[in-house]
Amino acid sequence: MIKSIAVFCGSKSGLNLLFEEHAKQLGYLLAQQNITLIYGGGNKGLMGAVANAVLEKMGHVIGIIPQLLTDREHSHKGISELIIVDNMHIRKQLLYDKCDAAIILPGGFGTLDEFYEMLTWNQLSIHNKQIFILNTDGFYNHLLTHNITMQQQGFLYDKIEDRITILETPEQLLPFLS
Repeated sequence: MIKSIAVFCGSKSGLNLLFEEHAKQLGYLLAQQNITLIYGGGNKGLMGAVANAVLEKMGHVIGIIPQLLTDREHSHKGISELIIVDNMHIRKQLLYDKCDAAIILPGGFGTLDEFYEMLTWNQLSIHNKQIFILNTDGFYNHLLTHNITMQQQGFLYDKIEDRITILETPEQLLPFLS
């Protein structure tokens, strides 16, 4: 049963307005389902949108941010718990440790780093947490195609669909939450 979910996403909102809309919808959904949001601790971009949406519906939010990003990502002062750590490695470790599953929203290099580290740890049986990608408006189509190419060329141990679940809308997460 999923009681907490890590959300990996951009500290910017991107150019497509649907990215932020889906982040808010996801936040509302998590709060309504009584699922704790575990995220990067920022108050900007999609990170801020999902956290603020959870808070708006009186949900629980835990943010984890390294000291060096407290100004850059504008650490969120209004969340349930803000944990400031020494570096990115500790941040990622705590994000993974505190969540029961993870969902990837649109984002940049940091989002991909977190996604692939979690996916790698899953493949290595360091954890078996479910990983979702919210593929808003096809944002991750090229990445997903590349993952299939890695599989077809014999670089993966399992089928990619055994490791990640692709969602097109936040509501598609609901059946996996119970």
